[in-house]
Amino acid sequence: MFTDQTIIITGAASGLGRAWSEGFLKDGATVVAADINADGLEALRELGALTVTTDVADAQQVSNMISFAHSHTGRIDVLFNNAGLGFGHRLELAPEGAFEQHVAVHLFGCINGMRHVLPIMRAQNHGRIINTVSRNAETAVPGTSAYAAAKAAMWAATRVTAAEVADTNILINMLIPGPTNTAIWGRDLPHLQKPEVTYPTAKMLASLPQGSPSGEVFWDEKIYPLFHSDNAINQQEKPQS
Repeated sequence: MFTDQTIIITGAASGLGRAWSEGFLKDGATVVAADINADGLEALRELGALTVTTDVADAQQVSNMISFAHSHTGRIDVLFNNAGLGFGHRLELAPEGAFEQHVAVHLFGCINGMRHVLPIMRAQNHGRIINTVSRNAETAVPGTSAYAAAKAAMWAATRVTAAEVADTNILINMLIPGPTNTAIWGRDLPHLQKPEVTYPTAKMLASLPQGSPSGEVFWDEKIYPLFHSDNAINQQEKPQS
């Protein structure tokens, strides 16, 4: 299905990004695996992935990542903005700069990725962008202020950007993985689902045909209803005061 396609995945050294990288490699894609953890990328390199050490909070490093992928393969078909980290601080007790760094990785990592890949996808008139979000964007769980704020902002930015490219064959959607045993928790939680369980949804979003939904949130291969708004990318919404 993905032969001759180039798929970039951030946060690829572990967890969801690692599982998706392995899945797409098995399905024939050229995978460009990016992560700030260079050592963690080595196993994917041995499986055949192209790897690039990247801090997604740094716009220039994300630009370099996109250029690396394009120069090595000549195209970029899919970008997963997936890199993330845990927070776990009540706002008043958060270390100085922790909130800002958290938002920089999640939100600006996503923004940097979309901004730098879209010109390439426009030139191809083809592209799929998938941003990892969370139900924390709509909840009020103590200790998740930065995470919730970043994911809510990613949701808004994704919807708007999807509308801005609605005249092209570029689809921009979001993926909620659900409770998954990854390093973001800071400890092993074996009662949670394994990262590979989420691969079918990632695969579906990467292979959506032209005319499919854009600006939507998907969970378990279906649109997540609480985020869903009919004709999201076609609505002319008035600014809210």
